[in-house]
Amino acid sequence: RVIFNIVNFSKTKSLYRDGMAPMVKSTSRPKWQRLPPKNVYYYRCPDHRKNYVMSFAFCFDREEDTYQFAYCYPYTYTRFQHYLDSLQKRNMDYFFREQLGQSVQQRQLDLLTITSPDNLREGAEQKVVFITGRVHPGETPSSFVCQGIIDFLVSQHPIARVLREYLVFKIAPMLNPDGVYLGNYRCSLMGFDLNRHWLDPSPWVHPTLHGVKQLIVQMYNDPKTSLEFYIDIHAHSTMMNGFMYGNIFEDEERFQRQAIFPKLLCQNAEDFSYSSTSFNRDAVKAGTGRRFLGGLLDHTSYCYTLEVSFYSYIISGTTAAVPYTEEAYMKLGRNVARTFLDYYRLNPMVEKVAIPMPRLRNKEIEVQRRKEKSPPYKHPLLRGPASNYPNGKRDKKSSVNHKDPSTPF
Repeated sequence: RVIFNIVNFSKTKSLYRDGMAPMVKSTSRPKWQRLPPKNVYYYRCPDHRKNYVMSFAFCFDREEDTYQFAYCYPYTYTRFQHYLDSLQKRNMDYFFREQLGQSVQQRQLDLLTITSPDNLREGAEQKVVFITGRVHPGETPSSFVCQGIIDFLVSQHPIARVLREYLVFKIAPMLNPDGVYLGNYRCSLMGFDLNRHWLDPSPWVHPTLHGVKQLIVQMYNDPKTSLEFYIDIHAHSTMMNGFMYGNIFEDEERFQRQAIFPKLLCQNAEDFSYSSTSFNRDAVKAGTGRRFLGGLLDHTSYCYTLEVSFYSYIISGTTAAVPYTEEAYMKLGRNVARTFLDYYRLNPMVEKVAIPMPRLRNKEIEVQRRKEKSPPYKHPLLRGPASNYPNGKRDKKSSVNHKDPSTPF
């Protein structure tokens, strides 16, 4: 049995006080799981200049196993590259991958374009939604949400097909590949918080930011391109749920219009909180993507930071915190993508592209009925002591079914 003490936390408020716990996996149990919250403590320590310590107790139960611990579900640069390679191999005519630049250590900055090929022909007018993620490398939920968006947009779902016809999605899912690769929490290889350098990024020190900013400014200056949305995806260490930050404008009508998208997202996603969404112009946030682009782009563009909790969400009408899973983060991404359909009032177009179900012969109908009656697949319980792995005995919170029945995922 070991007690780990992680020292020098600076925040008084922390999700570790609300039940969050580190993740663990081992060689024989390769699925990431949360430690039991009862084994985790967060407290101020006089031995560390009154900073906070997060302590957790753990029992190493298998001599031959290698154990790994993580702050949240990891999402590595290597996993990201494999994911993009697998998408590329599908040869979809509406999915394009290009290298927008390189990081200081020569890792690639990937830019994805997802849209109908017709929207990319010369002279075509484009309505662009620009999405970025992982500018803070430790905020791994950002990558899961981003993958949820991408998976939905490249799918054959009728809503995805309509969105590809109407919009051009530009996605830079990993703005800080060096920081991700090195395991940094907030900064780049050279120690910079890239999300404070949008005003004047250096091509040498902040090359990925410089490349993305150049592209956005180029789009802004193109009369054929309307840059409608900029959404930067982050994870939050003290709040529950998903929520957004937006900007404050003198123009009251513009300010009201900016609230429409988060309100619609709140209707589509049970884990998104409009009441936690806020609009501000803090001086400390002046160098962020949301603030800089909110000041640069015109009144037809909306810039948001999408935040999602490192730990859990609370469904309205209840008080129980439901811990996020990888699947639940991806579901939020799918719901972000779907919300553009409501925003642009494209619902009538979905009925036109929906593929009618093929008519089944009597024998096929009988087989289909049997399939529907068969019991759902149950995951085998993990082996090992329940004290270390909370899913040994499944508790009600962690067994919530996050699958969205209306999507093919």
